Amino acid sequence: MPPRWPRQPDRQNDPDYRKLDDRMNFAVHVALFLACNSGVWFFHLFNHPEWLWANQFSGIWGAFLLIHLIYISSIADYSH
Repeated sequence: MPPRWPRQPDRQNDPDYRKLDDRMNFAVHVALFLACNSGVWFFHLFNHPEWLWANQFSGIWGAFLLIHLIYISSIADYSH
């Protein structure tokens, strides 16, 4: 069941909704990261191709995921 919001959602003026929305976007980001990277590494290990880009792909995307986590946990201002 999708989450219910007790009032009309307004990202601009509702800091609680903005915080929830950012966390849900982060959860989608994590899910896409896990799905794509598990597929890449499955075929990399299963077929033994010479994919030199697999490490960089996972590392760069992981770095963006870490930056996203740092942003929503400590940089974003949800006070106003």
